[in-house]
Amino acid sequence: MKYFLLSLGLILSFAIGGKCQTFYDIKTINTIEITFAESNWDALLDAEKAGDDGYIKAQSVTINGVTFNEVGVKYKGNSTYNANQTKNPFHIELDTYTDQDYEGYTDIKLSNEANDPSFVREALSYQILRQYMDAPLSNFANVYVNGKLLGLYTSSESISKKFVKSHFGSKKNTFVKCNPPDGADQSTTDLPNLVYLGQDSTSYYDAYELESDYGWKELINLCDTLTNNIGAIEKILDVDRALWMLAFDNALVNLDSYIGAYSQNYYLYRDDNGRFIPIVWDLNESFGQFSQTGTSSLNSTSDKQKLSYLLHASDTKFPLIKMLLSVPMYKRMYLAHIKTIMLENFDNKSYYDSGLSMQATIDAAVSADIYKFYTYSNFLNNLTTDISSGMGGPGSSSTPGITNLMNGRNSYLLALSDFTNTAPGITDITLSDAKPVINSTITVSASITNATSVYLGFRSSSELPFTRIQMYDDGTHNDLVAGDGIYSTPLTIDNASIQYYIYAENDKVGMFSPQRAEHEYHVITASDGDVSGVVINEFLASNEATMADQDNEYDDWIELYNNSNETVDLGGYYLSDDSEDLTQWTFPIGTTIGANGYLIVWADKDEDQTGLHANFKISASSGKLFLVNSAGSVINEINYSAQTTDVSFGRYPNGTGDFQTMEPTFEAENRTYTSVDPVTVQSTELIAYPNPASDYFNIDISGDLPQNDYVTIYNVAGNVVLKTKSEAHLQISTSGWSTGIYFIQYNGKFFKMVIL
Repeated sequence: MKYFLLSLGLILSFAIGGKCQTFYDIKTINTIEITFAESNWDALLDAEKAGDDGYIKAQSVTINGVTFNEVGVKYKGNSTYNANQTKNPFHIELDTYTDQDYEGYTDIKLSNEANDPSFVREALSYQILRQYMDAPLSNFANVYVNGKLLGLYTSSESISKKFVKSHFGSKKNTFVKCNPPDGADQSTTDLPNLVYLGQDSTSYYDAYELESDYGWKELINLCDTLTNNIGAIEKILDVDRALWMLAFDNALVNLDSYIGAYSQNYYLYRDDNGRFIPIVWDLNESFGQFSQTGTSSLNSTSDKQKLSYLLHASDTKFPLIKMLLSVPMYKRMYLAHIKTIMLENFDNKSYYDSGLSMQATIDAAVSADIYKFYTYSNFLNNLTTDISSGMGGPGSSSTPGITNLMNGRNSYLLALSDFTNTAPGITDITLSDAKPVINSTITVSASITNATSVYLGFRSSSELPFTRIQMYDDGTHNDLVAGDGIYSTPLTIDNASIQYYIYAENDKVGMFSPQRAEHEYHVITASDGDVSGVVINEFLASNEATMADQDNEYDDWIELYNNSNETVDLGGYYLSDDSEDLTQWTFPIGTTIGANGYLIVWADKDEDQTGLHANFKISASSGKLFLVNSAGSVINEINYSAQTTDVSFGRYPNGTGDFQTMEPTFEAENRTYTSVDPVTVQSTELIAYPNPASDYFNIDISGDLPQNDYVTIYNVAGNVVLKTKSEAHLQISTSGWSTGIYFIQYNGKFFKMVIL
């Protein structure tokens, strides 16, 4: 059953991974120009790298035409840095000397592709990872120094205090970079593998780097609990995110990670609930470029294809793997996560389409890069074909072709019994009250097959951990009939928004609904008598052409909807995008919203304009929105990831449903395609038909076709499904595509297509 067809309108609330037209837009190559006053800037950077690894002051850094004066710049990297090469990796810090940022970003990390002939390993890996856990955005940049082009770099979002604040709601807690401070090589014996070394913090100094002012005690407690008290681990570790990290690293043969020889390249942030959250970092050697597991060296692509999915499951040097997988439930969750990653990215070949799209974007820039570490031919071939290491990649005799590796790995893994065993089925999720009132108790039920245990995970805020309770098919616990395959549990609704998922398992394997849980989840929206069911219904964070305000300005907007049959007075209530300032903008006294009516607030920082204009703008990269009552209590909280220009994020069904991407419906009922009524996507330039489509659809384009013009198709999560050169007539095969909504982009416009 596809998510958008779930019964009773329980549409999946996606943690949307789509990209907007921002600094990290995957379809954009940024231009970064660094200017040093000193002609010997390279020697200065080399000296600082060899010494304190501090910043050299650049006279200016210009990003896409915007110039910043006095900026900190340094070389970064371990195996990819070399004082004798021209193209070294950079870390640019815009606010070293002056409080300044570009689109909210202050730290820019630029990788030089020294170990990746394909140029897409890092960006493609992050794109896959963001479907399952919080991870950096990533795209590409041409980098110039003193007017000289050094070449094409991968630009990835820094894991900084700004990152953890944005994703986890705080930034002042224990924050650990799990890399040896002096770097790792074959002689390194102090590794950030979470092995318990006793209570003396000095025993951990050479393996971890503390990014916060304190935290050694908390890190030691994590290591101690992991090894000596695994039953208490969920109190101090986000186990689900740890399992996603391990599943991702193993599935993608990402061995320059916790599961490899150096157990590195991840961060740990301790959230306000006292749990460490793992964050993956540095994916330039993903897809099998790194060969060392810590117990062996996988020198052939065939060996990497057959990497054991239970690597280190019995190895005390890898307690995060050994101890978590020793718990039967965690092992079954881990197996479910690996299978989800393989089916959603590799079995359907969608990763290959994404890789092709990225390479098409950067093709000319790679060709123009005279300091690249591989040939242009290597670049063209390595997405599919193994190549010799050439000038890059230490540790192996060849660099695997990404599809050669992953197609073989997909076939290998999915043929193993742990992935062919019959998994539980989860369908027909229902609520006894689809529009509950806060503080009421409802029943959550689901039809479950092939399961011995079923659980409901729920929470009232994205910053809280999920609580897991058992569901029953025993005729009690609000379950009407014992043994009918319908599992139920009562659930008290204590907040305006409840996020939840269902997990079922048998003695072999587990299954989640949604399958990307806990990163994605279903949502129950409850009403509060205080505002009679007024909710944030839809918003647009990047408005270029949908609707202008009274001054003909295309600004961000937020739409509220009144679910009740009475007019509601909102005077004295608040809107905010800041969890630390919930009373950021106040609705003027006398502001009302009619029965079953809509109200628009322009989020444009133009409070002097006529109408409702908030004193903040909506971040298009990711963020939160809050509707707050006059007592300061949150009655509606929306969490969202990166947004797409002129594509809104709204509730479906209107007023009560989960949030999903959609065509903007300004002051009108939110709608999506849930039927098979034929619709033709048409403009003066493009016609797409049939719509809905099954096995294929056609695109007809009129007018002159520019030489480098493309048609791009995105899924509802914002990921590129297909990018192809425009032609007068195209027939697009949808074989392997998931059922759902897609967006066709052509000539700056979006068109909706439904695949059945």
